[in-house]
Amino acid sequence: MPLLKEADACCRPGQLGALLRREGLYSSHLVDWRRQRNAGALAALAPRRRGRPATPAADTELARLRRENERLARDLAAAELVIDVQKKVSALLGLTRATNADETTR
Repeated sequence: MPLLKEADACCRPGQLGALLRREGLYSSHLVDWRRQRNAGALAALAPRRRGRPATPAADTELARLRRENERLARDLAAAELVIDVQKKVSALLGLTRATNADETTR
């Protein structure tokens, strides 16, 4: 507690009284707070980190790689479907690779 630290730092006569008047406190407040500090009760008032614990970088990277793998698998399936359709269209039209190769060399 910053006010208690400031009160403990007062070393000249009258300095502590001026602090108490400025803050509107009684000396009994300081006595109670010092007792609580010594008992460890004020440690519970210290600010704590809130929210979810941070995920390790490896977990974040793993999740990113899994998403990328799923995306690539979808892209591969779509490409295989297109190639399959192209083969069927080629078969229906009677086109072959050899025919296409002969036409390009002429």
